[in-house]
Order: sequence, then C-alpha cells, then structure tokens
Amino acid sequence: MKKSFLAIALLILLGTFTSQAQQDPQYTQYMYNTQVVNPAYAGNRDVLSFGLLYRTQWVGLDGAPKTATLTADSPIGSLENMGLGLTLVRDELGPSINTNVTVDYSYSINTSANTQLSFGLKAGIDILDVDFSKLNIADPGDVFENNIDNKVSPQIGAGVYFNTDRFYAGLSVPNFLNTKHFDQSDINDPSVEVTTAAERMHYFFIAGYVFDLGENLKFKPATFVKAVAGSPLQADISANFLMKEKLILGVAYRWSAALSAMAGFQISDQIFIGFGYDVETTDLSSYNGGSYEFMLRFDVFSKPERVLTPRFF
Repeated sequence: MKKSFLAIALLILLGTFTSQAQQDPQYTQYMYNTQVVNPAYAGNRDVLSFGLLYRTQWVGLDGAPKTATLTADSPIGSLENMGLGLTLVRDELGPSINTNVTVDYSYSINTSANTQLSFGLKAGIDILDVDFSKLNIADPGDVFENNIDNKVSPQIGAGVYFNTDRFYAGLSVPNFLNTKHFDQSDINDPSVEVTTAAERMHYFFIAGYVFDLGENLKFKPATFVKAVAGSPLQADISANFLMKEKLILGVAYRWSAALSAMAGFQISDQIFIGFGYDVETTDLSSYNGGSYEFMLRFDVFSKPERVLTPRFF
C-alpha cells in the first residue's frame, strides 16, 4: 500500500459514493466533547464553557482525516434550566472538507434533588467542498470532472441527556436529514454505476459512572456507541482515573479498531487540557503512526461552589 491520496481517498472517501454512509468524525476524548453529538448537554455543566479539540488521524498517511471542533455553551434563563451553545466542526478527508455550524439548545427538568433530565435541539448548516483534482486517478471519468464547491445542506438534530452527580447517559441523533451530495442524475453517462453519497442518520449513545476509590482518587468507566446505516457499529469503552482533582489518566478500546491512551490536567479552576493517542489494531497500523488528539477547555464560573466541587464529566 502506498502513502498516497489514492490509498486514502479511494479506500475511504470514494467508498461513500457507492451506497455507503458518510460517517461523522470520531473522537477519543468523547467524554469531553459531548455537545458535538448531543445538544442536550449544552449548559449542563452550569458554567460558561469554551472547548477546542484537534484530531489528526493515521499520521503519515497522506489524505488522512483531520478534525477540529470549537464549542461554546452556557446556562440561560432565570431558573438556569435552559442552555444555549454553538458548535463548529471542520473535517478534512483526502480531497474533501466538511464544515458544520450548529446552534444547540437544551431544556432541563430536575427529576429529583440530584437528578436532571435534559432535552436538546440542534440546528444549523453543513458545507461540503470536494476537489477531485487532488486525487491520483488512473482512469478519470465523469464522476470526477466537476468539483463540489460550497454545497450547503441544512441540519436538524435532537438529543436527550440524563445525569446525577455521579452518572450520565445520553441518546442523540445530530442530524435527521439524509442529505445527498452526489446523485446518478448528475452523470451524463448512464453506464457509470454511481449511486449516492449521503449524510445518513447517526445514532449516538453515551454513558458513564464515577466511583470514589479513595479521598483523592475517582474512577470513571464510560462508553460511546455510534450506529449508522451502511457502516460498522462503532463502540468505545474507556476507563479514566482522576487523582487529587487534577490529573486524569485513562485507557480506551474501540471495538475492532484501536487502543487508546489519554491524559488530562486541570491547570487551574478555569483551564483543562487533554491529550489522546490511538494505535490501530487493524492492518492499517503498518502504514501510519497512530492518531493524536489535543483538547483545551476554558470555564467561566458564576457560582463559586462549581469550583469547589468539579464534576468528572
């Protein structure tokens, strides 16, 4: 296998042009990036929060995925039972760039003294650019003659999120719309067998629980499941340890895909940084140097008690 656009684009990107689903980006530090997939999380931490995440996947393989996200969210309303957020995602894969901008809204109900159920809505736009000239194509045809330039598609999604001070679980569909980016009608030659590249519905399930192992040690097992028609089920299982409310160390396994290591540090009450590294467990590991992920979270506290009792999710 060569480290070329042909290897990455034809195996991964162009697979989406043959009745396969176009998958949303994946994240190793999903437990710190919940708002991207579930709008019901907006405002859930009771602070004005900003998050940055950058992921470079399969380092050393040309055309491999690169993803950057920016999130901002805050509780709103006099009762602080509503949240409002903004999510930006830029995903590069071979010759394609997918930019997603959404507004997230949540409404929460206190189901008991320490349990909360939140409902969320996500709405925005998705912008797709594909430059086929970046591909090394041996026999170019009509499919590759016209680039896709700033194709705008609407996005509407929803989610539900339940949490206590120790447990959380969420179910969401970030986009209910099946948007077609390429269609057979766009091809002049009817003999060319191309069906559709579509952004199909993605179903996300997340859950985790925090155990106290000692005065200065907490343990949180968590899971992240992504399902989309036409693609294999993705399931992640992680285990994170929080030491003295400052240092986080963890490991994760992505079913039939990768092993991961994670580390995070609470620099101050406001600033948290995180790092993740994946090594493939598939044959692809022979052709890349793994995947790296960096994240930064900055919180603006309006309640002093939130600083004194930080939540591990």
